[in-house]
Amino acid sequence: MSGRLNGKRLMLVMGVMVLLLGALSLYAAFEGRRWSLEPVDPGKRMIEQVRSQMGPGAEVRLAVQGQGRVMCGYAGYRGGREAIAFISRPNRILFETDPLHREFSTMKATDCRDLPETAVVPADANTAAADGQETPAP
Repeated sequence: MSGRLNGKRLMLVMGVMVLLLGALSLYAAFEGRRWSLEPVDPGKRMIEQVRSQMGPGAEVRLAVQGQGRVMCGYAGYRGGREAIAFISRPNRILFETDPLHREFSTMKATDCRDLPETAVVPADANTAAADGQETPAP
């Protein structure tokens, strides 16, 4: 009879397996996330979000401080002249080309009042990604 698992042992083994699976799930869900209580610099966060969404060839062409921790600006690809408007929040970034046009317009009107309507900046201009400062539109 020692080879068989009784009900109590089986429940104990299953409970341990559930706890291990839960711990593994938490580790996988939060792997690579920041655990510090220090706020992330909005400029650095903005550049990380732009490059994360548009790829490593993306650069911030114009950056404007919005309301609170919001950053607004225009981003494009190195060597190109087009610039896409974006709104960077601590937990997300929204581009004018995203399908949420109404949400983007509302956020732009409330959080990014100082953002110019259009900005085509020459590709050889200094970028906010390089020097962390605002680059004026022509």
